[in-house]
Amino acid sequence: FSANKHKPWIETEYQGIVMENDNTVLLNPPLFALDKDAPLHYAGEICGFKVHNGPGGSGSAQFEAVVLDRSTGEGLVRSKEPLDCESQKEHSFTIQAYDCGEGPDGTNSKKSHKATVHVRVNDVNEFSPVFVERRYEASVPEGRLFDRIVRVEAVDADCSPQYSQICFYDIITPNVPFTIDNDGNIKNTEPLDSKRQRVHSFWVTAFDCGKNRAQADAQVTVTVKPSCKPGWIGWTKRIEYTPGSGSIPLFPNLHLETCEETVWNIQATVELQTGHIGKGCDRDSYSDRSVRRICGAVRGEVDLLPPPSPATNWTAALPTLPSSDSSLVFSFNGSTHVAVVPDSVASAVSGDHFTLQLWMRRGGASTQPPASQARGTRKEEETIICSTVKNDDLYSHYSLSVHGCRLSLFYWPDVSAARPVKFLWKLEQVCDSEWHHLSLSVQFPSVTLYVDGVTFDPALIHDNGAIPNPAPHQRLVIGACWGNLTISHVINLRGCGYKGLLSGVTVRPGNVEPHSVVECLYACREGLDFGDLETLGSGMKVHVNPSQSVLVLEGDDIESFNRAVQQVTYRNSLRFATPGVRPLKLTTSLRCFSEESCLSLRQLEGYLVVLQPDAPQISLSGVGPHLARPAAEFEGLQGVPLFPELRIVCSLSHAVNTAAQGMEGGALMSDAVAHTLDGCEVQPLGEELNPEREELLIDMEALKERGLDIINTTAYIAITGAESMSVYEDVLRSIRYRLAKGSARFERRFRLSCSEMNGRYTSNELTLEVNFLHSLDSLYHPSHLLASQQQFLHPSHHTGELSGHTLPNPHRNSVVPGAATVIIMVCVGFLVVMVILGVFRIRSIHRRGEGARGGGKEGSNQWDDSALTIIVNPMETYENRMGIATDMEGECDDEEEVVDSPDDTSDDQRIIIKKEGRDSAPRRY
Repeated sequence: FSANKHKPWIETEYQGIVMENDNTVLLNPPLFALDKDAPLHYAGEICGFKVHNGPGGSGSAQFEAVVLDRSTGEGLVRSKEPLDCESQKEHSFTIQAYDCGEGPDGTNSKKSHKATVHVRVNDVNEFSPVFVERRYEASVPEGRLFDRIVRVEAVDADCSPQYSQICFYDIITPNVPFTIDNDGNIKNTEPLDSKRQRVHSFWVTAFDCGKNRAQADAQVTVTVKPSCKPGWIGWTKRIEYTPGSGSIPLFPNLHLETCEETVWNIQATVELQTGHIGKGCDRDSYSDRSVRRICGAVRGEVDLLPPPSPATNWTAALPTLPSSDSSLVFSFNGSTHVAVVPDSVASAVSGDHFTLQLWMRRGGASTQPPASQARGTRKEEETIICSTVKNDDLYSHYSLSVHGCRLSLFYWPDVSAARPVKFLWKLEQVCDSEWHHLSLSVQFPSVTLYVDGVTFDPALIHDNGAIPNPAPHQRLVIGACWGNLTISHVINLRGCGYKGLLSGVTVRPGNVEPHSVVECLYACREGLDFGDLETLGSGMKVHVNPSQSVLVLEGDDIESFNRAVQQVTYRNSLRFATPGVRPLKLTTSLRCFSEESCLSLRQLEGYLVVLQPDAPQISLSGVGPHLARPAAEFEGLQGVPLFPELRIVCSLSHAVNTAAQGMEGGALMSDAVAHTLDGCEVQPLGEELNPEREELLIDMEALKERGLDIINTTAYIAITGAESMSVYEDVLRSIRYRLAKGSARFERRFRLSCSEMNGRYTSNELTLEVNFLHSLDSLYHPSHLLASQQQFLHPSHHTGELSGHTLPNPHRNSVVPGAATVIIMVCVGFLVVMVILGVFRIRSIHRRGEGARGGGKEGSNQWDDSALTIIVNPMETYENRMGIATDMEGECDDEEEVVDSPDDTSDDQRIIIKKEGRDSAPRRY
């Protein structure tokens, strides 16, 4: 073997090219390895090449080098797998050459230095263009030529500039008035006419520089708008609202078109008109007393304008007006309409710490104020309330009046010594002929006024003029002022009578109400709102008035302004909202850089329709139709409960508004008192209750604790006040019926019904028939007949009371099944007795006639049958029902004398029943 003295030699750097669809690398210069030991066998030959990682640490795994000619050292570089230009365009690696060594086994082989190889992967046009969007839309005004309407764009996934670039676009739909350039910009070739064609739709395609066409063509739609008219676009005149929907956007598709006019300030005012709904908006449908309870107001208020009744007759002469919110509205004409509150009521509201609350509307029933009143030029002062009360030995005086657009409180802490103080407020609400809620809290010398839930500070005026002292007599008048108070109660109006409407006038002595309670009493359950303040753009402002009837938006950017307008919402928290129409108005003002050419937009008008809510079905169950008990139980001290298993349910339910539960003073929104009943009535059917023989018992302390009221008459008993169904269940289950000794009859019927929303929704009527079961032992003892006579007879029988009687179903306290047979046998026996007595009576009459003809001596020996009247059939009522009558019945009824049993019952639970006439009209609480 010859010695191997020299290392192989190769070029230090190679540049190579390989196609994506080929694996042979074309190197420049070609790959040759030289060896100075070339004359020697093996030592002068090249046996192989070795590929190493490149500078980046990659590349060797994808390439290999092979020897083509060992003697010349020619080699070839190739890729092990197809290359992808899109994933990697260039590769770098190093290569070394090895000779064959000194023998066939490669002993003492030598390697060359490392050479760098750079391989570039040439691209193949394997991808076609793809459009970024499959559909392009644009809108342009008619009658103009545009440099660009819309731009389409396609991309190519090839890696090389030649094949990845889009060389040109083409409109493939023929005969369209549009053209497209190589950058994808589309413009019209002629002015467009919206009347001739409103929408143009065509297809475009794209080609790369390798002339590959797009995989899928793109559609372009151009909408031609009529000539631009500045204003609101997307206005909907009619909007429907379903009660219980919460908040809904009023203008979801509304946007402002300025026709490219540059504006720097935009202001829009949205007005919701609710003045015709109740007292200015949709509030709770409960009575004022119930609303105060719902809002957590302190108890103890005195209603100065209560519904007329025998006990509250000072409002009977005042005319009333219907109200959609079921409250009682009184009208005052400034002259003859005056309410003089009795001294007993006035004395309950004395003191220098009190809260006066009322609903007021100037100008009577008309919605438009008089012209002079609207300008605040009325000269006469109108007194709403005037009071002189006695505190210990001192008399204090105050009066609340309106004068033009001013509200004044005249307060005299001591009419005999201290000077009067006048508090004055100037308010537009006093003279706008709309409903407003006033709450005046007096903690003299501090006075706080809330108008519609907003606080107003007074101007304090010390009146040192010559004012005559009011006479030291306690008087309280509503709708007028006093001149000289006299014992004869003469009212001198002196032109100071109030002209307008009043409702819910209450006075509560003691500490003032918390602000949260006042807000709850006034709060509208409907109004305008803004959806999400966090989405309000920069530079935007939103303002809502306290009654939430006016919302103002202000901004300087049209796009942000349009988004804000679409966030304006209407909300109504009442599940049973008042249905009807609420007019809407949208007023817009623009400010431009050029005030002369600035746009002027007309006012938009529409209306919101609140649909009729689903009526709740209040269901009363678990009662009757028969209640049978021994008569002795009804004559006991506790009586018998009428509705022990009563159940009250409602078909609808809605969620509690938890956001309102944290309000001060316990004020809750309406949803927090879902399905709150406000009244239940128990009415005796047939004849009215007889206070001397029967009574209904109820736990008055439990009623007071729950804040419920009760109205007692002989015709009905009504429990009123907003409370949950479970509370009403407990109260009604505790009602007991008790009879006086010996007053038990065969039946008494009662009817039960309940309502919510102040009588707006009523329940089904449950009728309960009470049956009195009498002891059978008394029927076998003649000595007990007199007592039976006194128990069963009544001065006046009611015809409907004895009809349709059926024996009650078996009960744990009812008569055993064999009792009916015994009763029938006894009745038959008494019938036989009465027939025999009738025969004897006929014979006696016949004999009496003969005696009359024969002389007085024989007549004196005749049988005196007047003693027969002491025996009365105790089953007389039952026989009448079964169609059994005797010829003697009428005579017995005429001759009987009813003896009432003494009433030895306790007065602890007795309801004092006031005798009144029957009232068939619907009652509202």
